[in-house]
Amino acid sequence: MAINAPKVPKPSDPQLVRRSQHSAREAWRMFEIIAEFVTATERLPAIQPAVAVFGSARTTPEHPYYAVAEDIGRRLSDAGFSVISGGGPGIMEAVNKGAYEGPSSSVGLNIKLPHEQGGNSYQDVSHTFNHFFARKVMFVKLSCAFVMMPGGFGTLDELMEVLTLVQTGKIRRVPIILVNSAYWSGLLDWIRSQLVKDKMIGVADPDLMQVIDDPQKIVDAIFDHYHSRGFEPSPAEREAELAL
Repeated sequence: MAINAPKVPKPSDPQLVRRSQHSAREAWRMFEIIAEFVTATERLPAIQPAVAVFGSARTTPEHPYYAVAEDIGRRLSDAGFSVISGGGPGIMEAVNKGAYEGPSSSVGLNIKLPHEQGGNSYQDVSHTFNHFFARKVMFVKLSCAFVMMPGGFGTLDELMEVLTLVQTGKIRRVPIILVNSAYWSGLLDWIRSQLVKDKMIGVADPDLMQVIDDPQKIVDAIFDHYHSRGFEPSPAEREAELAL
């Protein structure tokens, strides 16, 4: 009786060729990612100590949020912090503008997107990423504090990313400051009434965040946090960050 062996694709099979081409592209992509990390790691550490400020790309210069972000950027720069944003328009432009007018570096970690964001013109240091996750890692590695202005999915993504890393001990405890209490109150109420109540997070986890509306008090809170320990990570904290 004849045995029907499984059909083995010929080398010229278009499907096999496409799979081979895709595998080759994926392999080369890994080298591109490594190169992106190496370039950023070599270029950017000189900007520390630095504070990252996140917020909506859709905020216009006429909006009150824009003026607050510009004020925060300037005060952080005057206090000796490099100020890092995502390099785009809106809140990112405002905070870069404020920092650009001050004595410390205004930094934009830009991202290539299909339909969005050209870099704003207020950057002393501009670095562009292809991959969101490489960009996120550099935000975390470079920043000693995170300031969250009102924003959308991207801002929420960054907030939850930093909270998760602090909560799980992947990075040290850092100031995570939410600006505009009216904007964030609904989210914070839900976190306490739902996540804490259902034991999805620890009772003390909401305390990883502070809500501060006054720009100068934001700067003061960052200094207060590091008053007794300094801005440099300990050897153990640096070792932990290697596992990001």
